[in-house]
Amino acid sequence: MFIRVTHLRAKRIRKDKLFKYFCIPFLVLFCVCACFCVVSYRILIMTMRMTNHKSLLVLLLILASWITFTVFRNSTELWTALKLPISLPHWNFFMKSCPEAPLNPVVSPRKTELRIKKIMEKLDQLIPNRPFTHVTSTTSAKQSRATILNPQDTYCRGDQLDVLLEVKDHLGRRKQYGGDFLRARMSSPALKAGASGKVTDFNNGTYLVSFTLFWAGKVSLSLLLIHPSEGVSALWRARKQGYDRVIFTGQFANGTSQVNSDCALFLNSSTELCEYLDTRDQEAFYCVKPQHVPCAALTHMRSKNKNVSYLSKQERSLFERSNVGVEIMEKFDAITVSNCNTEKTAPVPKKCKFGMTSTVPSGHVWKDTWNPVSCSLAPIEMKECLKGKFVYLLGDSTIRQWMEYFKSSINTLKSVDLHETGKFQHQFGVDLDKNIKIQWQKHGYPLVGSLNFSVKEIEYLARVIDRIGGEKNTIIVISLGQHFRPFPIDVFIQRALNIHDAVQRLLLRSPDTMVIIKAENIREMHNDAERFSDFHGYIQYLAIKDIFQDLNVGIIDAWDITIAYGTNDVHPPQSVVKNQINIMLNFIC
Repeated sequence: MFIRVTHLRAKRIRKDKLFKYFCIPFLVLFCVCACFCVVSYRILIMTMRMTNHKSLLVLLLILASWITFTVFRNSTELWTALKLPISLPHWNFFMKSCPEAPLNPVVSPRKTELRIKKIMEKLDQLIPNRPFTHVTSTTSAKQSRATILNPQDTYCRGDQLDVLLEVKDHLGRRKQYGGDFLRARMSSPALKAGASGKVTDFNNGTYLVSFTLFWAGKVSLSLLLIHPSEGVSALWRARKQGYDRVIFTGQFANGTSQVNSDCALFLNSSTELCEYLDTRDQEAFYCVKPQHVPCAALTHMRSKNKNVSYLSKQERSLFERSNVGVEIMEKFDAITVSNCNTEKTAPVPKKCKFGMTSTVPSGHVWKDTWNPVSCSLAPIEMKECLKGKFVYLLGDSTIRQWMEYFKSSINTLKSVDLHETGKFQHQFGVDLDKNIKIQWQKHGYPLVGSLNFSVKEIEYLARVIDRIGGEKNTIIVISLGQHFRPFPIDVFIQRALNIHDAVQRLLLRSPDTMVIIKAENIREMHNDAERFSDFHGYIQYLAIKDIFQDLNVGIIDAWDITIAYGTNDVHPPQSVVKNQINIMLNFIC
């Protein structure tokens, strides 16, 4: 229904464009050619004695039609009008008529649709449909059995410990399929140490959970059933069904007063709509147009959860607090890990840099410090590293935390008042002595927040990146995902693809620019699973790694880092933020 309304609007716009850019110019040009032919006809009659006047006139009119057709056959304005809801800037016409390939090629909407479809097909294969008739047939953490393979009294640091998991339903029956959303973690709180475990799904009701024993000491093992496979299937189906789990209220300026109106990524409304459309990247946001108020008067936005669910009553019971994040290995004692091979010295891995192989787990925390598996991190003096650099922090509030950390850690970094208000206001800091400039900017719609925030200067990150000149001292860190969880996954995929293409264009014109993607953090486990479950975040985490794998960008695996720290908070403590930033500093210095 949402798509139908959008298409009807697009068709109406296309008809207007067809009339404006094709019919009127065609008629004008045809009339000019016809007049030319009539004048030529009269001259020929006066200068030549021709008897077949009608034949000559017909031939000249055919000539006029042929000239008109030839001119319009190569017109890119025609095809632009047919394909796009509104006209492109004039420079596009000239670029398209140029025989050379453009420096910054723009991906067609059709190609983007195919890329989205391909990614969706991959994800659908990972999440098969698992309908169920009763809750008792779903996976039970209490009934499932975990067994340590080749158990020992003492393990050696560096060894791998494997656990075989056999999942059963609430009646104790062995499950014949996989797909459960599990989270494995090992930890030593006294050592401020932690790491994620690797889960291998055999798709037959059994899993292999592998822990790399990174440190010596008493180590606790944890295996949480976040959601049973039936719950995962229900979340995936529900996510595809609606855009209205979160609704937006737009505030329009009307003289000295304000007018509120309903807004959304898609609106099913017969009333007149304001359409805020990026014509190139085909991303749009809509508001019901207030009476006698122009669309350009939109100034602020806020959101709230709507009392709507696409889950059945039985499915919703799977996401009650007592059924989310249930421990499977609660009866297991801590294991002992020793430094067995003290004579052997492990080779020191190379310094972290772009393009390094991703591993699972990607590292571990020890003494509250992150240690990657495939590379090494050195302590970096922040001010010296950032000297002469312009750092763009683009995205959500989890990357805004970086901005706050920089301001608290660099005492000479002074905030610049940009005359904005609200929690999503742009932030800019400058250190004149070291010539350091750091900027945080929010991403475009959707932004979920109950407090009013300004949208006067809101824009999509692809456009922001397109405006950045870039060079070796330009650093761009991008993070998005949390605000996309309540909406269909294709919204997030399209946004990530558009940002990918903008980064690709940037690296074509300025290959020395350093671009870093920060993955999502895990968040609160019992916070409205249908909208904000970490399952949605995990799917986006997989998608963004797939999308950016072909570009020379750095990846900060915040997903694995926050599991290792065991934060379960969308805004982790400063110690976690510090370690995420240290990865960036090692990338660039």
